[in-house]
Amino acid sequence: MNKNDLKPAVVFAEFAKINEIPRPSKREEKMIEYLRNWGESHGLDTKVDETGNVIIRKPATKGMENRQTVILQSHMDMVCDKLVDVEFDFDKDAIKTYIDGEWLKAEGTTLGADDGIGCAIELAILGSDDIEHGPIECVFTRDEETGLSGAEGMKAGFMTGDYLINLDSEDEGEIFVSCAGGRNTQAKFTFKREDAPAGSFFLKGSLKGLVGGHSGDDINKKRANAIKLLGRFLFQTMKRYEGVRLAQFHSGKLHNAIPRDGYFVIAVPNDLKENVRADWNVFAAEVEDEFHVTDTQMVWNMESTDAEPVIAPAVAKNFVWAIQAVDNGIYAICQDEALGGMVETSSNIASIHSTETTIDILSSQRSNVMSNLDNMCATIQAVFELAGAEAKSSDGYPAWKMRSNSELQKIVWDSYVKLFGKEPIMRGIHAGLECGLFSERYPNLDMVSFGPTLRFVHTPDERLHIPTVQMVWDHLLDVLKNIPQK
Repeated sequence: MNKNDLKPAVVFAEFAKINEIPRPSKREEKMIEYLRNWGESHGLDTKVDETGNVIIRKPATKGMENRQTVILQSHMDMVCDKLVDVEFDFDKDAIKTYIDGEWLKAEGTTLGADDGIGCAIELAILGSDDIEHGPIECVFTRDEETGLSGAEGMKAGFMTGDYLINLDSEDEGEIFVSCAGGRNTQAKFTFKREDAPAGSFFLKGSLKGLVGGHSGDDINKKRANAIKLLGRFLFQTMKRYEGVRLAQFHSGKLHNAIPRDGYFVIAVPNDLKENVRADWNVFAAEVEDEFHVTDTQMVWNMESTDAEPVIAPAVAKNFVWAIQAVDNGIYAICQDEALGGMVETSSNIASIHSTETTIDILSSQRSNVMSNLDNMCATIQAVFELAGAEAKSSDGYPAWKMRSNSELQKIVWDSYVKLFGKEPIMRGIHAGLECGLFSERYPNLDMVSFGPTLRFVHTPDERLHIPTVQMVWDHLLDVLKNIPQK
């Protein structure tokens, strides 16, 4: 298969144009301008709100004027991550894609199909003249990936439709009808540096090649977290040997991704350096066996490095003990049988970076039960506060509760069965969708979410399953054709 064979061609043509436009979260100005110009050049009613969300309205096709208005919604920003040895500027460079079998991938970076493919589907519908539909509002929100601030800043009345189809899901054949709420918890250790003890030898331990993934949707897959592994080795080492001093700790980039790589710098007594190296090799082998199914490409390295001032020993110990102790992964499973054993509550230690005077920690908590989300945040805060750090949680975003007697769910279900001869899966997702915020501001809005199959989102391994784009396209067009009258 080559790029000329991608179907539907109109969708992949729009996606290729989108991937030429830099659109990191919070820096989507070029994408906003592109969408504004696109809508106006096609003679469509186009507006940008004060937050930067874009809406493009398209009238109904002939004979469909009395149908309910449908909102199609995607987010315009993308997670920007790359392999450590790839040179790429997400503020300037175009994403370079290639085809690998049935998958579309990017060269060493995130692909941007989350949620560029949803935006491309919307533009393809807006630009087509052979699709039967009622009134349509295509909405493109900004900054979904780093806090959903686009949806948060949208005022009531910006959208006027009756049904909303969110195109930000990642498993074709699954129709999402609820999502988790989320908050971030930050912690900070403050310290003064000092000289390492005389006779110290400095070692840098690094780890890369983990699979990583989405900190919500992939949290149940038992993938390794680089922060927890590096912290675990430090805990064992500092428990075993006297005189080990921590100088640096760096791992993770994004609040919504499982960290894939990282490193630490430690000072050890000169006569213990070979012991620590040997322990590192044993630890690496044990961890590789522990994660032999999920993370098969781990790369471990330990080397000597230059001497530097170290973190005050009491603070370093408290930090390492806290990383060993803090919850990471699944905390609770949903009790509601309708949600099929979905993760209810979780936490992910997302990034840690040391400076000259601080260690800054970012973690994310998710739950579709808001009281347990509060509890999970409190649990994380308590661990770090007991260790002497300052800790606080953000306001976050709400969960989207499953709607009973949804007309849209029935339309989407019936259409899928008719087209593909099998039943879709109706489920919730353990990740934040903007539907949660929309449900607060538009309480009567009937919503579902679906999309083509994506894998390894929020990582440089992100990939789009090409055949599912055609399936979602066919499904969506059939749904639009069967929207009921006002």
